[in-house]
Amino acid sequence: MATMQSTRPARRAMPPRRLPLWQRMWRRRWVRGALAACAVVLVWLTWSVGSYLTAPGGDSVAARLAEWARDHGFAPVVVTLEKWQYDLHPPKVGGAPPPISAPSVAQSVAPSTSQQQAQKASAQALTIAMRPPMTTPVQPALPHEGQWTTLVQVKGQPAVQAAYVRPDASHTSYLTGVVWLSHKLLKFNLHPGFSQPGGTWTVPDWIPPSQRRGLVATWNGAFKLADAHGGFYLDGKTAGTLTSGAASEVFYKDGSMTIGSWNKEVHMASNVVGVRQNLTLLIDNGKIAPNIDSDPQINWGLTLGGRYYIFRSGVGITAQGDLVYASGDALSAGTLADILKRAGAVRAMELDINPAWVSFMSYQAGNNPNNPTPQLLLHDYQRPADRYYTTTSRDFVSVYAR
Repeated sequence: MATMQSTRPARRAMPPRRLPLWQRMWRRRWVRGALAACAVVLVWLTWSVGSYLTAPGGDSVAARLAEWARDHGFAPVVVTLEKWQYDLHPPKVGGAPPPISAPSVAQSVAPSTSQQQAQKASAQALTIAMRPPMTTPVQPALPHEGQWTTLVQVKGQPAVQAAYVRPDASHTSYLTGVVWLSHKLLKFNLHPGFSQPGGTWTVPDWIPPSQRRGLVATWNGAFKLADAHGGFYLDGKTAGTLTSGAASEVFYKDGSMTIGSWNKEVHMASNVVGVRQNLTLLIDNGKIAPNIDSDPQINWGLTLGGRYYIFRSGVGITAQGDLVYASGDALSAGTLADILKRAGAVRAMELDINPAWVSFMSYQAGNNPNNPTPQLLLHDYQRPADRYYTTTSRDFVSVYAR
């Protein structure tokens, strides 16, 4: 009997199933290695950037990201972005500033009753006059421009006085704030920042509640030490290198302070408790530096793409030993020096630049002398008035009544 053969076609062998692209790529050793390396970089980047974003202090997110980038080799990128921002929003030319009005007057309180009693007789004999009006960079002067008013009184005397001037004949819608501080009635202290200069110090990186009585003023520090071409000295130790010829704020045991070129007008001595250096002097022997307008990005700070007219600050000393401070927007190194000289400085130095870092505050004792209320010298500072009532990333100066 014949066997019936099936008419069903023979089953074909199915081709192997094609794996998705990601599975095929994953089977390659070099791909797995590259992805593992990317994961490590991502974890490090998250940790590194996160440490800047979550660090204590009131620095803005933009300022923290810029600091991270500069500290990790991306400074050219930051400068390019700053240049674009500056080109899109350059300082305004022409126009008028807001009305110049006298700030309210604060009555400071001496640190202790015993010191008040011990100094009562000498304080009664001490008379501090109001400063004569500044000659203004722009003529004719506006109402109240260049005229001094009292920011803080100490023992009934105008120990801290302020004036406002326009920086130059082009940027007439801006005001530069100028402050005069009496060396006879005040004492000055240098503070570290937790990241600049960093490290461990006995002096706090803020003004704690226990140290606010008698506080009359604070102002910003200078460049990061990597850019300052100088060092920072406090607590008997040095961060960076104290450099001959560097412009220096120098602080002494008796609370006095001066400005000078290191190892020229000022030197290390047993009574020196603090030194903050930054670049070279803007003014020396009453004369503005001859290179004030040459290579500004090299000599006076690489900022906003090396642009001239930005937020700047500086401090100087008069022939009588009093301190003068100035800050504002749309300033070049030359116009800053010019204003400090008009305020009476015979030696002066640049401090920090860029709007994220510059500020000057005076303090109102009011009804609570143990916690005076801070007031901004200029309303266009980016930082709040209580900036130094919390931990700060950069060094600064505090000023107290004697």
